[in-house]
Amino acid sequence: MDCLDLNEFQKKLSTHFRPWQRSIQFWLRATDIYTGYKVFQLRVSFEKDVRKQEAMWERQHEFAADKLFHMCSDLGGFFLKVAQVIGKPDLAPAAWVRRLVTLCDQAPATPLDVIQAVLENELGQCVDELFERFDADPIGSASIAQIGFEFDFKREADAMERIKRFMLENNKKAPVMVPRVMRDMVTRRVLVMEYIDGIPILKLGDEIDKRGINPRGMIATAAKQNILKSLTLAYGQMILKSGFFHADPHPGNILICKGSEVALLDYGQVKDLPDNLRLGYANLVLAIADNDSLRVSKSYRELGIDTLSKCDDEQKEMLKLAQTMFDTKLPPGVTMLQPFSDESSIKKFSVPVFPEELFSILRTVHILRGLSVGLGINYSCAEQWRPIAEEALYLAGRLKGEDLKTKRRRRGLFRRVFGRVVAL
Repeated sequence: MDCLDLNEFQKKLSTHFRPWQRSIQFWLRATDIYTGYKVFQLRVSFEKDVRKQEAMWERQHEFAADKLFHMCSDLGGFFLKVAQVIGKPDLAPAAWVRRLVTLCDQAPATPLDVIQAVLENELGQCVDELFERFDADPIGSASIAQIGFEFDFKREADAMERIKRFMLENNKKAPVMVPRVMRDMVTRRVLVMEYIDGIPILKLGDEIDKRGINPRGMIATAAKQNILKSLTLAYGQMILKSGFFHADPHPGNILICKGSEVALLDYGQVKDLPDNLRLGYANLVLAIADNDSLRVSKSYRELGIDTLSKCDDEQKEMLKLAQTMFDTKLPPGVTMLQPFSDESSIKKFSVPVFPEELFSILRTVHILRGLSVGLGINYSCAEQWRPIAEEALYLAGRLKGEDLKTKRRRRGLFRRVFGRVVAL
């Protein structure tokens, strides 16, 4: 075998074993983090002072967060997405959140000369001819597109235009801004779109401080409520009315613009729910909003979610499970979910069957919950989505007009009575 053949063989061998190498690296480093926590648990048990224990835990979380950050950053791609999902205020320790959120839009950037070569090859002109100005430093960098998972930007452009059109057709004013696609500058490997001026949602607190606004005052609270309302309305309409929705709402893809307007970026990951799942999920939303445990059980079966109970009061725990999985509201006094605590409903059920299409909804709800915790606002997306779910079921002929009027009349009466009680 000559040198050329040997080099080619080594390249093929390296390519073949790269996924295994990444997997081995992940498990070695994840095991190291886990073992570190187990050893620390033993060490901290000898400290009787509660304040000292808390300080020790904080240092351990910071140490583990640094290891987790480097693991996800080094392995890249899918592991960056994992970091974005687990680095949420309602699931992870504060030290993890502070460290991992920096991975949301700061993946290692592709070299400038490589980007220029791709642009010129795909669009057939020099960069200087294509753009009045071309910044060498990227505003943000993606974690998936760079390694080829999002291999067709034409498809992403189609998704952006479809969602933008849907938002405009279903609202007097679209709840979120979607960038405009430059159609004559889109190829399979290149997507050029409108620049939207705004700040990442993760930097909202810094911006509020910079402007001298009280972060707990009325102005800041109103702005945060508007932001959550806009995002929640947009996702409720996409999921329940259309079924075609943006499936990657991590904080790096959310910009806050002038007047608390919200822009939603990056449409490389979208999902298209079949009508049976869209309407089944609408039923589940109503069941959660109404605290109807029987309807939750029926909705789970309709959606094809199979559960095996490990508890006595199955229906009550099923409702709690649905609230934990598919609603943003945290129980009173809870600031971070403990999904694997002894009291968690997740530990009282096994879920052997869960439709793949619902994972994107699950992720969306959990990211909305993480944002709500980060903004300091506890709310129920199920309650916010109730009228959208009712409309979707009504239009599909699964909810009668009289039933809809009765439901809304009862809610209006409850609000009036509740308001009078509070006033007294």
